[in-house]
Amino acid sequence: MSRICELTGKGRQIGHNVSHANNKTKRVFLPNLQNVTLLSEKLDRSFKFRVSTQGLRSVEHNGGLDNWLLKTSDEKLSPRARKVKRDLKKVQPAA
Repeated sequence: MSRICELTGKGRQIGHNVSHANNKTKRVFLPNLQNVTLLSEKLDRSFKFRVSTQGLRSVEHNGGLDNWLLKTSDEKLSPRARKVKRDLKKVQPAA
């Protein structure tokens, strides 16, 4: 399972451990991913995603999963999130 947020596209970053003697060794910074269930109000369903904690805060700040998906570009979203976004767009004109 890749360590990438399904909603923001946030992944691992590469950096250095720096010792007191200024020796640099490679290391990896991993995002804080959590398995969460988010509710879509327009689809009246819940969806399970693997989301970073920062991404979860962003979803809540934008007023929920529906608003977040409609505002976010498809390049950042996982294939599962894109499918939910397509379903939202189908339901939106009818509402």
